[in-house]
Amino acid sequence: MRIVVAAVGRLKEPYFRAAAEEYLKRLRPYAEVRVVEVPDQDLAKGAERARQAEADGLLRALPDGAHVVVLDVRGRQRSSEELAARLEELAVAGRSTVAFVIGGTAGLDERVLARADETLSLSAMTLPHQLARVVLLEQVYRAFRIIRGEPYHW
Repeated sequence: MRIVVAAVGRLKEPYFRAAAEEYLKRLRPYAEVRVVEVPDQDLAKGAERARQAEADGLLRALPDGAHVVVLDVRGRQRSSEELAARLEELAVAGRSTVAFVIGGTAGLDERVLARADETLSLSAMTLPHQLARVVLLEQVYRAFRIIRGEPYHW
């Protein structure tokens, strides 16, 4: 399976970068994972303008034929086991590429939400987008361990 994480902004803090790199390394035996960073926009020019510019980059980053999962606080919350089951279900259905989309500080443009095949919420609380990326990568790693019956989720 191929996993694409299309995210607004880069990981600026070294601890977020180190955590993301660790989970990307751990994911290598399970899936081909690629992170595409879309430049974040200056909010001084307006949140709507920033969302639109970021949306252009996010939509370009999505591979053709990918099953698109947009992270949004209004999305469905899943347990780790449910996320694992969903990824396995997509693989069995022949969806070889799953793209997760993480917005920036300004949120997501409606065009990105409209492109979603499904929305996922990591928490009812709002998370900084940098932390959301680390949590997502950890949960995808955990999902693959669960799928293979490996002892990570206990």
